[in-house]
This record gives sequence, structure tokens and C-alpha cells, in this order.
Amino acid sequence: MTPKTTKVLLADDHAVLREGLRALLEQEPGMEVVGEVADGRTAVEMAAELRPHVIVMDIGMPDLSGVEATRQIASASSRTRVLCLSVHRESSMVQAMLEAGASGYILKTSASRELLDAVRAVAAGETYLSPPIAGQVVSRHVRGEGSPPTDGAYGDLTPREREVLQLIAEGNHTKAVARDLGISPKTVLAHREKVMKKLDIDSVAGLVRYAIREGVSEV
Repeated sequence: MTPKTTKVLLADDHAVLREGLRALLEQEPGMEVVGEVADGRTAVEMAAELRPHVIVMDIGMPDLSGVEATRQIASASSRTRVLCLSVHRESSMVQAMLEAGASGYILKTSASRELLDAVRAVAAGETYLSPPIAGQVVSRHVRGEGSPPTDGAYGDLTPREREVLQLIAEGNHTKAVARDLGISPKTVLAHREKVMKKLDIDSVAGLVRYAIREGVSEV
């Protein structure tokens, strides 16, 4: 059942886009934008604090990607549902968000009316996929394909190791990563070594290239 007032949290690192989304959603009866965030880590924090019904989530954000933020939010609460709003239509990105727990995936090229429909559907407990995305998912299912080809090693990383990987890829030095995660620099280095071993990468530059290639970071 759709709540009488659907509370929405906007998570996107582009302020202009967030302003446009807020204006669009708040002119609709029964919708309230309860907050805006510009990075994935704050999205996780605000999800716990504000308890929105729907989070409109971008994938490429600083500090914590939309995929990891979605995974943490979905594991913490079944009440808050995530609707991915992205420019990415690659099957690997779609699969990653859906596996992380997203309830919908809509493209940023979609019409305003479709976004509103998607928010309502997700708030009501349904799954919503933009037609191009839905067609892609169905096509893969018909062909008997499971998850898209990905580097299985990334799936072996712990949530903390993924956070460290993204922060390093974004150019943060060890002390900055330690400060952001609330851990010691020594622990950061230990995590980095484990990540490099699991991914079979022998340099920080290699980690950055890997993160960009896999969509972990857009830097």
C-alpha cells in the first residue's frame, strides 16, 4: 500500500539536478522531499535518520558509490526502498544495483511523468524498470544469461574494503581515508593490501584504473 505521503530522499552529487527533482516531486500531491545528499555515505546516514519511503539514488557519487550505499541501506531496513536514477544503461551497472537491493532503475533521459510513476510504484512495494532497461533484463533472461560478466574478485571484497578502494580511487591519501572511515591509517593500509591481493593488483595506480573501469569510481 502506498503511504499517504511518500517521503523521498534525493541522493545525487549534482546540485542542479537535485533542485530540479525537488521541484518536480514537491509539486505532486502526496510527495514530500525530506532531504538531499551529495554522496553515498551521507545517503546511508540520512536514510537511517530520516527513514524515507524512497531514495532516488545516483550510481556515481563520491565517498561511497550508489551501489554500496544501496547495499547498506537495503540491509539495514526493508522499509526504505531505493530507486536508481542514472545515465548508465550498461547491463553490469543495472545488475549491480538490482543485486544491491534497488527496487527500480530509471534512466536520466526519462520523461518527468515516468519518474513520478516510478517513485509511486517503488513506494507501493513494486519494482519499476525503464522500458529500455526492462527490455534488456528480459532479453538476458530469455537468452538464459545470468549475471553479466564481471570480475568475480570484486565480489570477494568486504564492504569496508570496497569503501577503501573507492576512497583511494578518488585520490584520498591514507590519513584522509582513515579520517573518513573512523579507523587508523595502519588499518587503512592493511585493507589496501588485502584489496590489492584479492584483485591481483600491485600498485595504487592499478587500483584507480580498476575502480574506474568497473564503475566503482568515476574520477
